[in-house]
Parts: sequence; structure tokens; C-alpha cells
Amino acid sequence: MNSDKSEEKQRLAERVSEGLYEVDYTAKALGISIDAIGPGSARGAMIVRKDMLNSHGTCHGGMIFTLADTVFAYACNSENKATVALSCTIDYAKPAQLGERLVAEGARNFRNSRTGTYDITVTKEDGTIVALFRGGSYQVNAQSVPGLNERLEKEDN
Repeated sequence: MNSDKSEEKQRLAERVSEGLYEVDYTAKALGISIDAIGPGSARGAMIVRKDMLNSHGTCHGGMIFTLADTVFAYACNSENKATVALSCTIDYAKPAQLGERLVAEGARNFRNSRTGTYDITVTKEDGTIVALFRGGSYQVNAQSVPGLNERLEKEDN
């Protein structure tokens, strides 16, 4: 692929991420940041807070799932083709503790005309794997950020 096309796809992914995050109230409420985005890939992070702990004093699995699912959503939608979860599974490997920064990173394994599969790995900052998430996606007939493609075309002219 030529570098102009790669740069165009990267620019689109960045703009989609900005547009999605603007209205991603769940990510904002949980302190989830999107730290990197590319065509079919994303990386995000959150710090485990006291209100995210379960009765065992470790990060609630639902919070870890939400971090992974958020990164999955950004990776799926990075090409501005509205995509939703079709299925998701998660395997927990290690607990996360109060104050730890969790990083979720993943990418597309494959995508055909409507469906795809993405793997997301959640780790502690030292690289310890906390969870492995696999999401199946389904593309609907819409843009992830409505009107973005048209705005980008105008900017290019």
C-alpha cells in the first residue's frame, strides 16, 4: 500500500476516534483513555479506582471487560464503518489491584464484508496479562461518525 493511502487511513482512524470519544460517556466516566488508534487497531488504558473494586478487593471483572470492549469498539469503528459487537468472550488471567494502570491493546484478526474478529489483551504496566478478550463484530449500514467522510473530502479539496 502506498504511503499516501496509509496516511489517509491513519488520519481517518484518528478523526473517528476523536468523534467517538466526544460522545463516549461510559469511557469518560470510567477514566478510559484512547492512547493509540490505527486502521483496525486501538490501545486504551484506565487506572483501577476504589469504586471499581469487587468484594474481594480486586478490580471487578466487569470493569476489565468494559476496558477491553471499549478498545474493541474503537478498533472496529476506526475505518468509519459503524460496527457493533456480535459476540464477546473474556478469559481472566490475573487480578488487578487498586491504583494499577491497565492497558488494553488489540487489532483485527480478519474482517469480511460485514463481520470480523478482534483480539484485545489487557495487561498491567509491567506486561503481566490480566485478561484476553475476543470480540466478534458486525458492520451496520452507517458511518461510525456521521458526516465525517464528507467533511474530510471537503478538507482535502
